[in-house]
Amino acid sequence: MAIQHFPLKLVSRRMLAPAVGHYVFVRDDGQPLDFIPGQFIQVHFTYADGTPTKRSYSLATIHDHAMEPGEAVEIAVSYVPGGAATALFEGLEIGETVDASGPFGRFCLMPADDNRRYLLIATGTGVTPYRSMLPLLEQAIVERGVEVVLLQGARNPDELLYGDEFRAFAERFPRNFRFMPCFSRELPEPGSAQAHADVRHGYVQQFLQEFAPDPAGDIAYLCGNPNMVDACFEALKESGLEMRRVRREKYVSSK
Repeated sequence: MAIQHFPLKLVSRRMLAPAVGHYVFVRDDGQPLDFIPGQFIQVHFTYADGTPTKRSYSLATIHDHAMEPGEAVEIAVSYVPGGAATALFEGLEIGETVDASGPFGRFCLMPADDNRRYLLIATGTGVTPYRSMLPLLEQAIVERGVEVVLLQGARNPDELLYGDEFRAFAERFPRNFRFMPCFSRELPEPGSAQAHADVRHGYVQQFLQEFAPDPAGDIAYLCGNPNMVDACFEALKESGLEMRRVRREKYVSSK
């Protein structure tokens, strides 16, 4: 898949959380952005002094077919106080464009996977690639009977990105998809839609052993905070998983 430079035109945006926006673009050159779920793009811009820079964003687009021209290109953007990228995105008006390149990355589901279960672990915007993977996960569930666990970390319910979509997917596949939100600071209100049996109070790495990682049957994906990724990677190694069965992507906030 060739890496290209292309203009992205903003179509819409909404807030996912108090400091995270969901941005919907289309390619403004009449070409499709064909990508593999789990990949990312880079957005290029300049600092105030003219120095060129770029930021990477995982594609959130729910992708289950060959892309067509004019189809959505979706990303989640974390706002960082005083950040140059934050200023770019907050100031972007509907119909304006940014310069992007991609797709990049190998944090993808593999066609040759023969595992019995996926362990998907994320914090913050690190959950974005898993949203894009939902159609492929559904295919693996239907065709191979695979089980999927999603451990998603957030500080509080307001910061749980795409939680409604993952919960709906779990309701569609209750035997195969288990969704466990882990809140480090504040739990959902009792009786709310988010207050279900699989909610945990703490960090995702604290609850990984609940699932007894299996070296023979599991493939794990780790995406988000570098400390979380490192802690979960060590725990999975101690459980006997080979390195090739643990796929990692660290998210480092840049201003």
